[in-house]
Amino acid sequence: MIPIKKVEELILRHKNLETELSSGNIDKKLFATKSKEYSDLNDMINHARQYLDFDKNKKDLEKIINDGNTDKEIREMAEIEFEELIKGNELNIKKIKLFLLPKDEADAKNAIIEIRAGTGGLEASLFASDLFKMYEKVCNKKKWNLEIISISKSEAGGLKEVIANVKGKNIYSLLKYESGVHRVQRVPDTETQGRVHTSAATVAVLPEAEEVDVKIEEKDLRVDVFRSSGPGGQSVNTTDSAVRITHIPTGIVVSQQDEKSQIRNKEKGLKILRSRIYELERQKIDDARSKDRRNKIGTGDRSERIRTYNFPQGRVTDHRINLTLHKLEEFMQGEIFEDMIENLTLQAQEEELNKLK
Repeated sequence: MIPIKKVEELILRHKNLETELSSGNIDKKLFATKSKEYSDLNDMINHARQYLDFDKNKKDLEKIINDGNTDKEIREMAEIEFEELIKGNELNIKKIKLFLLPKDEADAKNAIIEIRAGTGGLEASLFASDLFKMYEKVCNKKKWNLEIISISKSEAGGLKEVIANVKGKNIYSLLKYESGVHRVQRVPDTETQGRVHTSAATVAVLPEAEEVDVKIEEKDLRVDVFRSSGPGGQSVNTTDSAVRITHIPTGIVVSQQDEKSQIRNKEKGLKILRSRIYELERQKIDDARSKDRRNKIGTGDRSERIRTYNFPQGRVTDHRINLTLHKLEEFMQGEIFEDMIENLTLQAQEEELNKLK
């Protein structure tokens, strides 16, 4: 059960915010923050009120049901209403608990998504390219903005690595469960015997860190410049425009050479570096809070095999929640991506809710 006092505090907070926002006498700097808090509370407030009224309504209905003088038709109606009240209260408890769950401050941020070809040679790079195309289609359907930061192509149109910035509403909360090893089983175009090959690509999703999140001191950086090179090592630029940035305290290294401008490459490199440092700090905090992170949904562990794409059988399976969708083609087109994310989110929430019991 949820403490009554806690629910009463939520209702009082909602009422106070409503009064404050409608008065017009509010600091402009705080308006956006308080408006969002009010909006979040608004989605849950009816559940809170119904929860407070539950005991009284339950007793009233029980009195009618147990009264021997109650008309049969009225008793039957009361019994139906009683069942609905019990079910409704279970939903109210779940909604309130979800609202009370600790919020991940990064959920509202944009995301940096990094895709790298793993084991499997050329086929792995082709699969990495297919994964990136899938995320591009999801972004188009959701009207998210995707900007490529860095891209390294392989032969035959595959990708060795691609790093992109995805912007929109609550992006990180929707993409964070994609981190891990994605495995593919299919017959490559180059396979003459019709044998199914297994290869993999890794995906890392990081919350895009802003300067206020991570302060990087110039003294902590070593910046090396070099000449950009393309496939086979040939020079694609006659100036030293490529940049390699090393963050000395953490040892994190970022290289960037997609732009012709050294300044622009450094800006892009710092964006990636800032997000990697931010994620590193978040992981340290998470590890300190919970030693069983590896047993949970969405640990972000890049070595964890999270999903298998089986083309001969036309299915995609997420191993963390044992969910199989027999609509692989639609999934790769970004059509039913939301179904997967919704199931992953619900499972993660259930795990957190169990801790509140």
